[in-house]
Amino acid sequence: MGRPFTKGAVMTYLTRFSIPSEGTEANFLAQNFENKRTCYTSRYPFGIFLNRALPTLEMEPITILCGGNGSGKTTILNLMGEKLGLRRGTVFNRSAFFEDYMELCRAETAPRFRQARESSRVITSDDVFDYLLDLRYMNENIDHRRKELLKEYTGARYASFQMRSMEDVDRLRQVVDAQRHTGSRYVRDRVMNDVVEKSNGESAFAFFTKEIQEGGLYLLDEPENSLSPRLQRELVGFLEDSVRFYRCQFVISTHSPFLLAMREAKIYDLDSVPVRSRPWTELENVRAYWQFFQERGGEFEQ
Repeated sequence: MGRPFTKGAVMTYLTRFSIPSEGTEANFLAQNFENKRTCYTSRYPFGIFLNRALPTLEMEPITILCGGNGSGKTTILNLMGEKLGLRRGTVFNRSAFFEDYMELCRAETAPRFRQARESSRVITSDDVFDYLLDLRYMNENIDHRRKELLKEYTGARYASFQMRSMEDVDRLRQVVDAQRHTGSRYVRDRVMNDVVEKSNGESAFAFFTKEIQEGGLYLLDEPENSLSPRLQRELVGFLEDSVRFYRCQFVISTHSPFLLAMREAKIYDLDSVPVRSRPWTELENVRAYWQFFQERGGEFEQ
């Protein structure tokens, strides 16, 4: 265990968040559903949390939402992000009722959130995936440009050239430069280095270190995607340092035991009824890992 966070050195921008009660949901739908319904209309997110007794979420510098597929982790993050007007890169699924449901949610923020809003954002696995695709596209273009320059270098270095007028100055410079340098140097001076020489996981980790700035509220949807166990642990260290030293607050949906074990994180178990805060060691997701390694423990001792 590392050092606990120093009280007063950490920031909380979002302090509480709540969804509408079952009675509020029922009243709204009774009055509005028929007016907005079509044969293609989903009432999402109405009904997602019925009979779940989801309490007002009391937020900490690190708050984690844990639960199985369909438990509503991503839905809550999207509602938070839209309610607070946070920046986001990718779109998400929403219905004709999403705005209505969001209006019934309540978000309480600290006064310092006004200054933090510009730095704050929602980051999803789709954002990371789009970033990786952009890197691949840029690298493919750079590789194409490199081949063109190498061909240009060969033509200039071995060209039989004679300057006839001032219009030939650029060609003269090209020939002289080619004859003074190796092919690799000629190409390197004219094209940027590869944007990425890393694996997808390393690039994904770099994306988080680039996007997360000082003094912001960040909603992270399954940030462990694309990251190896080693990089997940590095991400944990980066996020904890961002809280301790750089006044960041995080709300994270995750299945990763490495992230669930983050120091002083408040974890809401969306699989329990009623939904409640639990230690990471009691979560069904983590207990499944623990049971698996206990059952296979003998193989580690061979």
